[in-house]
Amino acid sequence: MPTTLSIKNAPDEIVDRLKKRAKNNHRSLQGELMAIIEAATEVEPLTPKQFLARVRRLNLHTSSDSVDIIRADRERDDFR
Repeated sequence: MPTTLSIKNAPDEIVDRLKKRAKNNHRSLQGELMAIIEAATEVEPLTPKQFLARVRRLNLHTSSDSVDIIRADRERDDFR
């Protein structure tokens, strides 16, 4: 059975940041808090496929510098 949790005396600054984060993630405040709790309580590490799916879902991008670093590493003999 689901349990109701509450946070008392949350500072306005934190609440404002949470609301902004929720809006940026297209979630309600409740949904954002649940996502944070779920992420904080994950037990099993993500597989590379799951990690990539999460990055894509969060619309994260890598910089061109990181791409260059990865390419250089792959070209080194010890990565072949």
